Amino acid sequence: DMFAALATLAAVLQLAAAIGWDQSAAVVGQLRCHGEPAAGVLVKLYDDDFGPDLDDLMAEGHTDSEGRFTLSGTTDEVSTIDPKLNIYHDCDETFTPCQRRITIEIPKSYVTNGKIPTKTFDFGAMELAGKFAGETRDCFHKRR
Repeated sequence: DMFAALATLAAVLQLAAAIGWDQSAAVVGQLRCHGEPAAGVLVKLYDDDFGPDLDDLMAEGHTDSEGRFTLSGTTDEVSTIDPKLNIYHDCDETFTPCQRRITIEIPKSYVTNGKIPTKTFDFGAMELAGKFAGETRDCFHKRR
């Protein structure tokens, strides 16, 4: 029956989590809005989990007064993690309650086995004023 199938699936997922291994990733960058540093922008590093599993939050922070940030985080998974960076910002935002969300996929070559990343993905400076393919809106993160 359906309940037995769900219980079996839950047991398999628990076992998979138990035999996973620690993996980590790190990312640095600088954000600008119309050429000026974008300070106080929320940035989050996730492991992008496909399917019914929710994405794992690995780290979060805010840009400093120069628009710079550094994030580093770890999670344990059975297969190689798919790290991504979410940027939640208000540059050129006119729809007040919500923010613009840009997602940057971090190459798998920057994933480290173990809890401490040995490589850092540096995507340099990014101008937030433009429009980005795949950009979405996020109405759940409160402004600082």
